[in-house]
Amino acid sequence: MAKGGFPGGMGNMGNLMKQAQQMQKRMEQMQREMEEKEFESSVGGGAVTVKANGKKEILAINIKPEVVDEDDVEMLEDLVLSAVNEVLRKADEETANQMGKVTGGMNIPGLF
Repeated sequence: MAKGGFPGGMGNMGNLMKQAQQMQKRMEQMQREMEEKEFESSVGGGAVTVKANGKKEILAINIKPEVVDEDDVEMLEDLVLSAVNEVLRKADEETANQMGKVTGGMNIPGLF
């Protein structure tokens, strides 16, 4: 059986654990910051604007009055749906980007 097991012995293992704990703290801090961050998306030339936070909670939906047409409710529904999906995509993208900075690009499934 080979001696050691880990290059550099147990000192490296302790250092690795310390780095993992530091990374966990940075990830928790980043997650708190992302939850407080607000995102905004606008579609239809500004006809519908949606704001959400990093927890993917919709904070506001603003619709310009000139877009409201009782004969074309379907178009308004499509605009709202599109704006909501876009703002949630932005929140996911920013969260993934920030998480990548903390983890050094490591792909850790189920992390966020």
